[in-house]
Amino acid sequence: MEGPKDVHVLAVDDSFVDRKVIERLLKISSCKVTAVDSGTRALQFLGLDEQRRTSDSDEGFVGLKVDLIITDYCMPGMTGYELLKKIKESTTFREIPVVIMSSENILPRIDRCLEEGAEDFIVKPVKLSDVKRLKGYMNNRDVKVGSRGYGGDGDGDGGDVRINKRKVSDIVDISSASSTPFILSLLSLSSILSSSSPSSIFLISIIYFVIIITIMSYLSFTIIFPHNY
Repeated sequence: MEGPKDVHVLAVDDSFVDRKVIERLLKISSCKVTAVDSGTRALQFLGLDEQRRTSDSDEGFVGLKVDLIITDYCMPGMTGYELLKKIKESTTFREIPVVIMSSENILPRIDRCLEEGAEDFIVKPVKLSDVKRLKGYMNNRDVKVGSRGYGGDGDGDGGDVRINKRKVSDIVDISSASSTPFILSLLSLSSILSSSSPSSIFLISIIYFVIIITIMSYLSFTIIFPHNY
C-alpha cells in the first residue's frame, strides 16, 4: 500500500538502458515507477491518446495518481517536447510537473521546454542527486488537478521550483560527449552499480562489460586509422 508521501513517477524514454537507469534511480529514492518507451504509450497510460478519447473532457481520468512525469527529449515518433505540450493542454494533467531529459545541452531547446511549462531540464547522464531533487519538488508542495502551484525561478523552498539552467551549464563538458551515446550510458550505469541489488548487478555488469569492450575497440580503431577521423 502506498503511503501518503509516496511519489508515482511516469518515466518515458525510448532507450532501454536509459529507461532502466532512471527506473532504478527512482526506485532507490522510494518512488513508484511506471516506465514506457514512447510518448504515444505515455499518452495511452494517461488516457490522452486520440484513439481512446471519446470526448473533449479528461474527467474520466481525474482519479489517476501521477505525481511527476520525466521524459527524454529525443524520441522517435513523438518527442519529449511534443509530449510536454500534450500534457499541458490536458485539463486533468496540466498541473503535473514535467521534467525533460536530454543528452544534448542545446539552450534554445531548453528555453523552449521551460517556456512550454517544463519544471526542469536535466542533461544526461541522470544522477541519484537529480532524482532526489525531483522528489523534493513533490515533498515541498501539494500538486492537485486544477490548482497552479509552482513558481518560475524559485530557489526550491515552499511552493517555488528551481529551474535547472545553472546545472545544465555546469555539465556542458559532459554533455558534449553526446556524439557517443554509449559513453553516456556507461556513466549512467556506473552511478547506480554500487547501489544495485545482487540480482541486478549481474545483468548490469554484463552490459557494463560490453560497453567497455566497445569503447576500447573504438579507441583502438581510431589510433590505428587516425586519418579516417
